[in-house]
Amino acid sequence: MPPDRIVLTNQFLIAMPGMADETFAGTVVYLCEHNENGALGLVINKPISMTLGGLFEKVELTPPDDERAAGPVFYGGPVQTDRGFVLHEPLDASGGHYNATLSVPGGLEMTTSRDVLEALSSGAGPRRVLVTLGYSGWAAGQLEEEIGRNGWITVDASPDIIFDTPVEQRYERALALLGIDPRMLSSDAGHA
Repeated sequence: MPPDRIVLTNQFLIAMPGMADETFAGTVVYLCEHNENGALGLVINKPISMTLGGLFEKVELTPPDDERAAGPVFYGGPVQTDRGFVLHEPLDASGGHYNATLSVPGGLEMTTSRDVLEALSSGAGPRRVLVTLGYSGWAAGQLEEEIGRNGWITVDASPDIIFDTPVEQRYERALALLGIDPRMLSSDAGHA
């Protein structure tokens, strides 16, 4: 990777007002991976009508027997919307590991294999999770181009916003990490 290349892994992408792509208007995306091949992330603030309990029933598993069953499943992005992605805190050495987990350097883990749902169903597994259907993906250079066109701003991600902040406050709280009030944002890029 070139030394001047920015790496946005473990950061939030925050959609700027005026985002041309309606799919991403008003979203906060947690970037799980960003390298010379492109980027992969999960939208963290767009719940869909399905609950976690409903998802478990759909895949023929017993829903968790705690408050998480009533929690929403999220729209993770427009790619593979029929596939589940589980964003969770890293497991410690004694916590076991799953078949298909991406460990985000310095951040969370994203698991795509059914075994994480089976663990949650049995009362085990990670305590704090965000489950999405689909993910957001960018080809090589595409995300950098969108950022250059004032489509996104970035900030180091905060697990507290993902797991502990009410959904309707996640956009504003992500902006607050930068000290920005959403009312102060403009959709116009400034060029000298």
